[in-house]
Amino acid sequence: MTSTAQAPRSGAGTAHPDHLGHVIFIAAAAAMGGFLFGYDSSVINGAVEAIRGRYDIGSAALAQVIAIALIGCAIGAATAGRIADRIGRIRCMQIAAVLFTISAVGSALPFALWDLAFWRIIGGFAIGMASVIGPAYIAEVAPPAYRGRLGSFQQAAIVVGIAISQLVNWGLLNAAGGDQRGKLMGLEAWQVMLGVMVIPAVLYGLLSFAIPESPRFLLSVGKRERARAILEEVEGKSIDLDARVAEIEHAMKSEHKSTFKDLLGGSFFFKPIVWVGIGLSVFQQFVGINVAFYYSSTLWQSVGVDPTDSFFYSFTTSIINIIGTVIAMIFVDRIGRKPLALIGSVGMVVGLALEAWAFSYHLVDGKLPSTQGWTALIAAHIFVLFFALSWGVVVWVFLGEMFPNRIRAAALGVAASAQWIANWAITASFPSLADWNLSSTYVIYTVFAALSIPFVLKYVKETKGKSLEEMG
Repeated sequence: MTSTAQAPRSGAGTAHPDHLGHVIFIAAAAAMGGFLFGYDSSVINGAVEAIRGRYDIGSAALAQVIAIALIGCAIGAATAGRIADRIGRIRCMQIAAVLFTISAVGSALPFALWDLAFWRIIGGFAIGMASVIGPAYIAEVAPPAYRGRLGSFQQAAIVVGIAISQLVNWGLLNAAGGDQRGKLMGLEAWQVMLGVMVIPAVLYGLLSFAIPESPRFLLSVGKRERARAILEEVEGKSIDLDARVAEIEHAMKSEHKSTFKDLLGGSFFFKPIVWVGIGLSVFQQFVGINVAFYYSSTLWQSVGVDPTDSFFYSFTTSIINIIGTVIAMIFVDRIGRKPLALIGSVGMVVGLALEAWAFSYHLVDGKLPSTQGWTALIAAHIFVLFFALSWGVVVWVFLGEMFPNRIRAAALGVAASAQWIANWAITASFPSLADWNLSSTYVIYTVFAALSIPFVLKYVKETKGKSLEEMG
């Protein structure tokens, strides 16, 4: 006899889907948003110098065109949750796919600098939506026993998207004879680079028609039979479907909708745990990681590397980023989040300090001396590797786990907003800082990497092996 005080257990926690390949396809299709997130974030790397030349602008104006997409990112991330709750996760993906497509076409065919910036904002809005809806949808559709592995598809898709964008840029540059403004298909090479994103954007839109709506959303709008059918499709026939539906409905009714007011308290406006989340987000960006993905081609050309080679080095850096991400995915549950963050911080300090040293030398015939040039190149790869195997993954894991249930959603929103703002600050400031003194710029990034070590040691608590309920 079942107690009325406790819903019957459905057995979903240990259940396995009847067709795991189908569930993997669903998660991979949703993760295409992550691929576009990575692709669109990084593709601009191949167009920076061409945009500077085409519109004859200085470093400050150039930085704003590159960084302005992050304004769209922040707006998209802030509104995606509400859109998804109102019209559904799938419709939200389809809107993002349309915005990615519009941004790609507009960016490839700009009339002037102002509308190029506008299309960049549209693309940023789509990135922001994809950054929220992908992980949320996968978490809601994935069987509990596979949620962690399927959830990692989003981060894997982002780093693959970054790598593919650099590979495509390198191939197009070679086709244009090594000139970013060389002619390809009647356009300048950089315009084709930005326009190619139409292909994955359309694919994302098509895939969204091939996957089911989230059962959680369907239950929220009263479509119980459709939700029940999808739960059977993704979690298998061995579970008690009526009990599973009851579990989800009970969880939805008992959820506390956290608000901004819940975060207030303590002596410095926010509760201390919220400041720790903000600190993790800011340190993740202030080490200068996005310089490696937005400006690496420009950086290498500024120290005398041939444009074609600079694009190739951007691609190899992206491959290192993938390798580091895989390492993090393997070890984050084995050795813990905090040790991995500390290992990454130490490695980043070494890589960034070596880059700062190499860039301190004067150029000879427009190039760094051989020893310093190779040191800078190797150090850049060391930096990206240690970032990817630690802070690139660990920060998002921490942010998903460290906050008490009562404030988790609102606190995560504030921390994510801090991350976009910090990202904008680094992206917008790098060209002007590099014009001022490239070596000193990397000293600044090195200092932030070094400061992240005592910050983690003193303020960040390990969350490995703890249930979300143990966070308070």
